[in-house]
Amino acid sequence: MIEVDGKAAPAARGPAEVPWTTAMARGFRNRCPHCGEGRVFGRFLKVRDACEACGAELHHHRADDLPPYLVIFIVGHVVGLAILETEMRFEVPLAVQLAVWPALTLVMALALLQPVKGAVVGLQYALGMHGFAAIRRGRAEPAGSLAGSPVLSGERADGARDGRDDADRDTADLRRA
Repeated sequence: MIEVDGKAAPAARGPAEVPWTTAMARGFRNRCPHCGEGRVFGRFLKVRDACEACGAELHHHRADDLPPYLVIFIVGHVVGLAILETEMRFEVPLAVQLAVWPALTLVMALALLQPVKGAVVGLQYALGMHGFAAIRRGRAEPAGSLAGSPVLSGERADGARDGRDDADRDTADLRRA
């Protein structure tokens, strides 16, 4: 069983399928994509290992660079449009623009980064990407079955938790060398 903040978390619920829109909305609101109760983040951008409410494992996410790219895309379009409209309609002094636009860009980027990362984690959960697929397979198998166990498949031997067998990783490393 997973421990959260020093206490044993209850086991995650059954294999209920969560629609991707619901999982993304829950993640955007900093809620567990599975139950909608627990928080996704322990710190600003650090995803918790497991939900404190339902025990669903969240450490499988691989959000990587997608959230910053999405935030840059959104903020760039909003601020770019605002700059363009301001330039076309008003005569604003350069000093004011140099003070307002960078500050607005920074505030919007920081305000959107955590919700967008939560939505990406929710999407990965709903689509069964990365380690989240193993969770679903594990829930769907009969009790006592070890077929989907990461220990038997060689997945955890190196602690990478990347969803690849150690043998596959060794083969790939040899090809690169």
